[in-house]
Amino acid sequence: MNHIDLIAIIGPTASGKTPFAAALAHRLHTEIISADSRQVYRGMDLGTGKDLADYTVEGEAIPYHLIDIADPGYKYNVFEYQRDFLSAYTDLRSRGLLPIVCGGTGMYVESVLRGYRLLPVPENPALRQQLEECSLQELTQRLSRYKTLHNTTDVDTPKRAIRAIEIEEYYAHTPVAERSFPQLQSLIIGLQIDRELRREKITRRLKQRLDEGMMDEVRQLLSQGIAPDDLIYYGLEYKYLTLHAIGQLSYDEMFTQLETAIHQFAKRQMTWFRGMERRGLTIHWIEATLPMEEKLRQAEALIQLNR
Repeated sequence: MNHIDLIAIIGPTASGKTPFAAALAHRLHTEIISADSRQVYRGMDLGTGKDLADYTVEGEAIPYHLIDIADPGYKYNVFEYQRDFLSAYTDLRSRGLLPIVCGGTGMYVESVLRGYRLLPVPENPALRQQLEECSLQELTQRLSRYKTLHNTTDVDTPKRAIRAIEIEEYYAHTPVAERSFPQLQSLIIGLQIDRELRREKITRRLKQRLDEGMMDEVRQLLSQGIAPDDLIYYGLEYKYLTLHAIGQLSYDEMFTQLETAIHQFAKRQMTWFRGMERRGLTIHWIEATLPMEEKLRQAEALIQLNR
């Protein structure tokens, strides 16, 4: 590799991606482009784990992009992400900066690293009607039959699964040659964390966010007129806290089911990242529990090697 256009920081939830990416951005005097499918939404802060305080390093605010760019209730998609990423990326490069993309939404990251050619996918009412009685398990099984480019890490509600199938059906019958995306030379750094430690951190962080008012955040969104089904669509925290808010789950049921769902989500994230490696992307893994200074040293050595 003669040069790099982009640094990507990936890893499962609770691996410490954001503070690491912010510390690296501080060292490199650059900015961060988020790759998180939920953090695009305004007012959805605790439930998406924005942790905006992590973007301040040694008293300096690290600029970030593609966070808080859409209203809650809107269904942002990977096509829009590519468009918005390219706008932010072009801006940073025009200022002589080496952008860092950071996030755990595998499809968002891979769509820019591999330059997927994507088209906006319209709704298919007939297909939706055909699938509306299917269970999440049945929908997931159907989705697994596609040689898919769609992000299955976030498919944890029937609505999201139906949308994923809708996208795959569209691509199965529509050529994508009409839209191009630049091929970027990327250095990909992954943070790996022991499974049991990851589980402990997920549970601890969930309790902390509930204590900080995550339930109040969901109630506030509902009071603003966001339909419960729209919040449930976002999955994970918003799915289970909304079900508790509307009386379909007790608090204990909500906590137990949500905790399990987040553990499963982290496992799917790692499955996606391993799939990225099988699809030809080289990921340089760094142990998440190393001191920050050592992680930065390893990252800087990789950057120097690839510049």
